This record gives sequence, C-alpha cells and structure tokens, in this order.
Amino acid sequence: MKRFNLTGVCVPDKHYMIDLSEKIDIITRDYIEQGAYFTINRARQYGKTTMLSALARRLAGNYLVIRLSFEGIDDSNFNDNNSFVNMFVKNVAKRLRQMNVEQNIIDEWIDGRYDESTVTNKAFDILGDKITRLCSSAEKGVVLLVDEVDKSSDNQIFLNFLGLLRSKYLDMQEGLDTSFQSVILAGVYNIKNLKLKLRPEAERKYNSPWNIAADFNVDMSFSAEEIAKMLNEYSIDTGSFIDTQAVSEKIRFYTNGYPFLVSWICKWIDEYGGRVWTIQNVENAEKALLNNDNTLFDDMIKNIENHKELKQAIIIVLFKGEKIPFAKTNAAINIGLMFGILAEKDKSVAISNIIFEIVLYNHIISEKIMERYSFGYENNQFVENGALDMERALQKFQEVMKAEYRNEDVSFIERQGRLLFLCFMKPIINGKGNYYVEPETRDNTRMDVVISYGGCEYIVELKIWRGEQYRQKGLRQLEEYLDSRNSKKGYLISFSFNKDKMYVQNTVILENSQKEVYEIVV
Repeated sequence: MKRFNLTGVCVPDKHYMIDLSEKIDIITRDYIEQGAYFTINRARQYGKTTMLSALARRLAGNYLVIRLSFEGIDDSNFNDNNSFVNMFVKNVAKRLRQMNVEQNIIDEWIDGRYDESTVTNKAFDILGDKITRLCSSAEKGVVLLVDEVDKSSDNQIFLNFLGLLRSKYLDMQEGLDTSFQSVILAGVYNIKNLKLKLRPEAERKYNSPWNIAADFNVDMSFSAEEIAKMLNEYSIDTGSFIDTQAVSEKIRFYTNGYPFLVSWICKWIDEYGGRVWTIQNVENAEKALLNNDNTLFDDMIKNIENHKELKQAIIIVLFKGEKIPFAKTNAAINIGLMFGILAEKDKSVAISNIIFEIVLYNHIISEKIMERYSFGYENNQFVENGALDMERALQKFQEVMKAEYRNEDVSFIERQGRLLFLCFMKPIINGKGNYYVEPETRDNTRMDVVISYGGCEYIVELKIWRGEQYRQKGLRQLEEYLDSRNSKKGYLISFSFNKDKMYVQNTVILENSQKEVYEIVV
C-alpha cells in the first residue's frame, strides 16, 4: 500500500507523488542534452532530492550517472585540497561499483590516494586528470549530480573544486579536454551568488567560479492539475471518492504548490482525516499543519530573524499595504526568494503562499502582542455554542480603540490599524480558527480579512475613511467579494482620522443583492 511521504526521497513504487515525467523531460532536453552545468537551488523541503532521484533514473539508460550527496560528509573533508579530493574519489568509486562499471575503469579512477605528504596544490590537477580519463573511457556521457552542496558552499576548498569544473568545462567547449557531459548541484543557496552565503570575514567572491552555470527555470511547484492526477491514482487504489478538481484547487490555493505543504495536507487527510477528501477536510488539515511543529516553519522563522531587512520587507507587505517593486538586485528580496518565503506577483513582492503568510502573521502578531498590543479581555465572551459572534467582537474592538488609542496620531493608526485588528482577533480564534488576507485587496486603503471559525467564514473589510463616496465604494467592493465567496454577510471597519468622528455601529442591507453588512467606525 502506497502512502504519502514527508521525509527523504519519494519513490514511485512506495509513495503517492506528483508525476515528474514532464519536468524531467524538460530538464533532459533543455539542460542535460545541451551539456549544461547548473544548480537546482530551491527552498528547504522543495523536492530537490526527489527530483534528482527521478532524473538519475531517467538518465541511467543513456548516460553514466554519478549521484553524490555532501550531507553527512565530515567537515574535515573540506580542510584542505587533499582531504576533499580523497573524499570525492572514494565516493565516486563507490557509485561506480554500485553501477557495475568495468573494474579496469574503477581501478584507474582510484589509483593514487593522496596523503598529507602530497603537494596540496597538485591534488586538483590529479583529480582533473582522473575526470578526463573517466569521461574518455566511458562509453556514454558522464553526468555528475551532487545534492546538499550547502554544507560546503562557503568553503574555499569547495570553490577550488568549482574552479576545476569550470576550467575543464571551458576547455571542453574548445575541444581541448574531456569532462562531464553535465553537472547538477542541488541546494538552497544559489552557487552562482556565493557572496550571500560567505561569512562576513571571508573574501567576497563576486566572480563566482560557477558563473558558467545555466539558469535553471523549471517550475518545481505542483499545479492543481498535477495534484489532481496524484489524487486520481489514490482514489483508484483506495476506493475513496474525491472531487479531485475541487480538492486539488483548494490544496493549491493554500500551498501555491509548495511540495512539502501539499504532501503534508494529503498525508493528514489520509491518516487522520478519515480519508474524507472534502474542502472542509482540506481546511481542517491546513489548521492542523499550522499548529504542527516542523523544521520548515522553524527554518522560516529563523531566517527572517537572522535577516532583519527581509523581516522588515515582510512587515511592509503584510501590514502596511505598500507594494514593494520586485527586484532581484535587492538583497532582502533575493534572500526571501532563495528561502522560498517571497515570490513575485504582478511585478511586486508577495509572500509565496497563504500558509507561510499565516505563519508569519502569527509570529509577528505574537511579538507585537508581547511588546504592546495586549488587550486584556476574556476570549470566550465572543464565542457562543461554538460559533464566533463577530458583531460583538467588532464592538469590543471599537471600544478598545476608543479607550486606548484615540489620542494616537493619525500616522500611527494609518500604519498600525490593520495590525491592531489582527492582534485583537488572534487570541479569540487561536487554535480553533484561522485567518488570511486576500492579497488582491491588500493596499494602503483596503484590506479584506477572511476569518474561518467553527466551519463558518467571516469576511471583514478594513478601509481608511476617505469620505462617504469612498464608503459607498467600499460597500460595493465588499459586496463583490461576498459574491465571490458565496457569502450573505460581511463586516466593514473604517479607520477614521476625523477629530469629530462618530464611533458608528450600523447594519446595512445592500440594495442590489440584499446582502447584510455590519459596519463600525474606529
């Protein structure tokens, strides 16, 4: 019986997984057959190892594939050229034996081990000769795959190795040498831009020895169609009824196709959700995921805390409604892309998926609550018979804003109003509900927050008060959004900066659709 897998490599015979054949076809045709050297740099748990495994299987018939990993390699192997070359020769020999390569080729490869007495600057020259002989004697092109290169990418010895590959590649292009048909390095960090990874005290390598590498542009995220195909296979195997289109689109909606997140949701429904593949159970799985401790979320929080400019960019995008133009030359944006936290949307910076967005909201809101925004109310007063009393919650929010923030200056409320509301709501829905912000409506005048609690959705629009004309526009926008969500009731919060403002609480019945909107002014 197959299962969904979250750890290590996914194997088609053992695990339900996305059909990678189309992506492997593209890599083979556009990169391997073209003799490209390149890096697959993607965020943690983005399916890099599984992709390399599938690629190795595909290439095995036409190429001699040497697949290595630097994971678990002792640090001492990167202390000097000799140690690295010995390690590399040993691991390649192991792979050659596993593939039953002719013994004379293996003997020639391992001939001459290097000890401390060897002149260290000769080690890579000897390795270069070995690569030439191996690639010349092989009956087909030799492809080198190296996984987990992050371990060594800030190490001068590894840079020397890249320099050797680069030199042999350039000579091969001119017909002066024989070397690997293709080299693929996999890791989080982009080896073409090593200066991001090098320690501050290390030499800045602006001219990377890996500048020969082709850009790797294959989309490794999972589309809704690819998810549906996997679920169809699962449905046939298990006899489970699945509306594969609706369920896969919902999974894609939350995850944007991030492989680990897709697999986690599917695994939860299979093992803990009673194999009930419904939209509601996808939402239940999403809530369970957000309450789960996992290394992916831990790494994300660690990365934003270690890169303050990245964290500031995230705060601007999430809470201030300002659009940051997308530019890879911006170091903070580039790092966010590399870690899989940021993405490009309509030429602006966006959070890469809704689940990451909620994790970041929760983390930053928790910090703000501890710093200042603690409201001191009893959370259970807003829940009755398992349902959220949103009108009562908004009334309390208005009361808090009037009592505690009425004397704050305009710029503070304009900057922090949305953050204050989310900080207010977080303890109420914590653990039993969730929320996300509709990205299409996040700007400096408007934000739609969708709160889910007890199986119900509560759509709250937050607007800056700009007069009655803008209020009417806001009601029309909310009406359109309620239509798109098939909802009959919405909520409108207007942040007004008028000194003589009235703290309004009002129910409006929209004339065209008869939808109900409860609005407050704060």
